[in-house]
Amino acid sequence: MTIEWRYTVQQELGVLSLAGFLGADALGRLTGAVGWAVARGTGPVVLDLSRLRGWSTGGQHAVTEAAHRLRAAGRSLELAAIPSDGSLAPAGDGPAIPVHCDLDAAFAAHRGAGAEQRAWRSDAWPSE
Repeated sequence: MTIEWRYTVQQELGVLSLAGFLGADALGRLTGAVGWAVARGTGPVVLDLSRLRGWSTGGQHAVTEAAHRLRAAGRSLELAAIPSDGSLAPAGDGPAIPVHCDLDAAFAAHRGAGAEQRAWRSDAWPSE
């Protein structure tokens, strides 16, 4: 199984939401979603993991690579609602990745980024 993703821009804050399991078979899809985010925003990107069922070590390293890619584009990556085991592979020499307990906390850290302005998603993004 792979991941589904949704990217929204709320004022200057991008939110890349993932659903499913972030394992080896989902890494290409994550790379594509991060590329989508890089091309469609300018501010920080919050990776919303509230619908993620879990992630492998490879998936965690892919998140670190996403942080590198965003940093190269002049942007930062933050995490919201990491999977329940609370694990995150060490970033090593990578950029610091702030972690928020949930998406609301991430918005609060950015002074409550406003209403959704634009949104894109993969075809099978789960309905509310």
